Amino acid sequence: MDKAINKVVILGGGTAGWMSASLLKKLLGSAIEVELVESETIGTIGVGEATIPPIKLFNTALGINEAEFIRETKATIKLGIKFDNWKEQGDSYYHTFGAAGKSLAFCQFHHLLKRSQELGNDSHLWEYDLNYLCSEANKFAQINSKDPILELPSAYHFDASLYAVYLRKFSERVGVKRTEGLVEDVVQCQQTGFIKSLLLKDGLNIEGDLFIDCSGMAAILIEKKLRTGFEDWSHWLRCDRALAVPSKRFDTTHPYTRSIAHSAGWQWRIPLQHRNGNGLVFSSTHYSEEEASNILLSNLDSEALGDPMLIKYRTGRARKQWNKNVIAIGLSSGFLEPLESTSIHLIQSAIVRLVHLFPHKGINLSSIKQYNKQSQIEFEQIRDFIILHYHVNQRNDSQFWRDLREMEIPDSLAHKIQVFKDNGLLIREQDDLFLDSSWLQVMMGQGITPKDYHPIANTIPEKRLLEMLEKIKAIKNEPLNQLPSHDEYLKNISRL
Repeated sequence: MDKAINKVVILGGGTAGWMSASLLKKLLGSAIEVELVESETIGTIGVGEATIPPIKLFNTALGINEAEFIRETKATIKLGIKFDNWKEQGDSYYHTFGAAGKSLAFCQFHHLLKRSQELGNDSHLWEYDLNYLCSEANKFAQINSKDPILELPSAYHFDASLYAVYLRKFSERVGVKRTEGLVEDVVQCQQTGFIKSLLLKDGLNIEGDLFIDCSGMAAILIEKKLRTGFEDWSHWLRCDRALAVPSKRFDTTHPYTRSIAHSAGWQWRIPLQHRNGNGLVFSSTHYSEEEASNILLSNLDSEALGDPMLIKYRTGRARKQWNKNVIAIGLSSGFLEPLESTSIHLIQSAIVRLVHLFPHKGINLSSIKQYNKQSQIEFEQIRDFIILHYHVNQRNDSQFWRDLREMEIPDSLAHKIQVFKDNGLLIREQDDLFLDSSWLQVMMGQGITPKDYHPIANTIPEKRLLEMLEKIKAIKNEPLNQLPSHDEYLKNISRL
């Protein structure tokens, strides 16, 4: 289609809609017109959200002041996720945003650690991880050091509804037009099948050249109108429901998310400045909604501030995230449970991908194919990482966990697990969202111990190796005495 893209219409607000609107208008400015259509009568799934470090790049691209952002969205700092009961009941481990120790050029740190453990070192991986040490001590501040061993990568927890409100204000300041209304009909071109306009119930006709579907699980454009199709992954990811409820905040605000496994699902706990976000992701085959609600409410550790909200979902992805002149962003593009806090990142990466491939002079098939190829790879890589948590469990307390341990998994994931088991080699695909340190922490945290380590680790004399690891541990611990508590940091930044 050779028609120049002069106007982008976004259907749906919420986090997906306003993230899309804000970045497109900020980066493309007067080159395009952006109009967002939403209705106050349609609720959004606005729970407490946990993010991953790339969210900082998004906010920076918009020119957002961090202190203002933290105040407006009631945000807290996130250094990682603490997983309870995933390996087995009573066991815990962390998946942090940091990397343990210090690697050699051709030998990663965990190989050095394994050899040292065979020599009598009883330290575990996370004792060499600054993010873990700060999480356990409830401390945080930006560390001004050029030494990469002292990097403290972080993200945020925030109120997703407040983030959408914040981005709406930002978007309208930079020129995004917001139209209130409900869609009555979607007008298609009979020849091409492209969307021409949205007909609202009040009679208003919103025309556009490119449409972004941020209508959530309703998927009004990408599925209900274009019948794109859906790739179902529920045979790998068995949970199909979530209950969400806020509760009173704790006196101490932890700088990490908690993921607590139960007999047929898992519970999230996200600390915000004004409350806690809580939820239970579960399998409706194993729990009734009443049972799930009782499990959630009895495991809050602080008073509930409302009734649990039920969210039904199907895990998988739209077969094409870009179909004709419609791009699905957010829940309309697919759903991967929030185990690794990837929901907002998938919105971010989708809109960034669109910016890179923006069809200035008209939509062409090569751009659509490239967009869909990258989207598919990203979804599948995240899918595999989530399956990993379930599959390598060692629990025997319920059929749910036994079935997941015994199920067939994607070949791509099976290969990664086996190679790590055999020799400790971490395989990270090109553009994989999760770094080697992430794959390492989850596999080791859930009990996978490599049979061997790299022979380079043997080139370091025993005494020197043990001294080197002790020095690394000491360096990682040095900042703890100077860092403020997480709550002190939030109080100080709120004054800026």
